[in-house]
Amino acid sequence: MRWLAYMASRFLLKLILALPASTCVLHRERTRLRGGWMLAANHISHFDPPFLGVACLRKMDWMTSKEFYQVPLLGAWMRAVDTFPVDRERPDRASIRTALDRLTAGRVVGMFPEGGIRDGERSVLQGAPLRPGLSALAEMGGVPVIPCVIVGSDKLYASKMWRPFRRARVWISFGEPLRCQGHGKDARAAFEAAFTQSLHELLAELTARFGLTDDDLPQSSNRRKGRV
Repeated sequence: MRWLAYMASRFLLKLILALPASTCVLHRERTRLRGGWMLAANHISHFDPPFLGVACLRKMDWMTSKEFYQVPLLGAWMRAVDTFPVDRERPDRASIRTALDRLTAGRVVGMFPEGGIRDGERSVLQGAPLRPGLSALAEMGGVPVIPCVIVGSDKLYASKMWRPFRRARVWISFGEPLRCQGHGKDARAAFEAAFTQSLHELLAELTARFGLTDDDLPQSSNRRKGRV
């Protein structure tokens, strides 16, 4: 039933997102990777999980902020499609155990290692540091991590993009799988450096291939809505 709920939701979201946005995806084939692995992406809007879930060729179990589960219907749907809550404000051992259990079972876990929506200088794409959760999970799980960059989904905060014939452009690129080589602080630091470099290279590839401008790069929801 959970698989059917996920596939039905994915199909419905694909139809909905096709109305306001045109999506370009690079290296989608990398998400066919077998066994357990993690998808780790930059985070620029609330629309990111649906876009990435549709773009990925494997079923995704998202680590999702616990606040969303406080809305009964939304929480019930999210559990039905195999997301699980995480406390972003403090170390959450329960969510770590859940993630490791699912990775061991050969599933794909999706997360946003920035710890929330980030734009400008707060974004890892512009040099901001990662939170330590990703490297710790990569070390403990011993599974590959596929870096991912998404750009343009924040444009859907502008109401005009939902009008007929005003489609936004969204760009997604998946990187080569990375592993945390070894254990300890140095191994985690090396992994984080490699992961961050991969994101920068993916953004550079998107920029070169599609001619992205400063307006295409992550901006706040208020700026997209024209409030600043």
